[in-house]
Amino acid sequence: MTTTTPAAPPQVIPLEPARRKRRRLTPYWLLLPGIAWLVVFFAVPMLYQASTSLQTGSLEEGFKVTWHFSTYWDALVEYKWHFVRSFSYAAVATVLCLAIGYPLAYTIAFKASKRWRNVILILVIAPFFTSFLIRTLAWKTILSDGGPVVGALNALHVLDLTNAVGLTSGDRVLATPLAVICGLTYNFLPFMILPLYTSLERIDPRLHEAAGDLYARPFTTFRKVTFPISLPGVVAGTLLTFIPASGDYINAQLLGSPSEQMVGNGIQKQFLNVLDYPTAAALSFILMALILGMVTVYMRKAGTEELV
Repeated sequence: MTTTTPAAPPQVIPLEPARRKRRRLTPYWLLLPGIAWLVVFFAVPMLYQASTSLQTGSLEEGFKVTWHFSTYWDALVEYKWHFVRSFSYAAVATVLCLAIGYPLAYTIAFKASKRWRNVILILVIAPFFTSFLIRTLAWKTILSDGGPVVGALNALHVLDLTNAVGLTSGDRVLATPLAVICGLTYNFLPFMILPLYTSLERIDPRLHEAAGDLYARPFTTFRKVTFPISLPGVVAGTLLTFIPASGDYINAQLLGSPSEQMVGNGIQKQFLNVLDYPTAAALSFILMALILGMVTVYMRKAGTEELV
């Protein structure tokens, strides 16, 4: 009777110290270009803006850092209604984008064939091939006083309702809050649809079949299965829509009147017309701080740490 000797375990050859060190530093070397980009094009301009916001002086005499913190309070008091309009218009536009974009993203993800899915996605991103300015100017023609859109709204008495809530005035849409909101909704709608589609497209269709096998109605399946799983897309889409819409000024400039000016218009005016650079820089920092605070609260309320 013969006995077999178990094979010796393979020897683990330790890595050389220099090689281990190179492997440990590799992720940091890969991050270096991105960090350098952020430092040069984000951190440095932010520091420059912070310095500008604390300066006093004039364009003729020059500006000097005097740690004039009251500029922030003065800017906030002067442009408080600009901030209110900015966040109000952005919030309404975000809700409209979600109401329009979710059904469309759902249709693309679950109802459309592969061929039509690609066609619809191309149509969604097609506006990006046209200038933002040109697209906004086109809405001046669409919402013109003698145009078919305003005529249809008048015939359906929709303007009576919008007049009652203060979105329009009289029988026109241009130079009203409704025109600004329409422009914001149109221009930022793709930023809502694409994250929603990405989130919905990852849902396994067998989950819907399992819900149907358990006698769940379509609406119950949507409420208990589809929507909770798609919440990461909802959160991403609302953030990608609300944040740029809050700082936008093109739509208010072209589609609104001085009564619909947003905080972006105030920053533009201070930088380019009044040439009051400290106030413009202070407005920029206040806007950034308010958006950061609202986004932080929103993400905590949405429970994004549990959305995988």
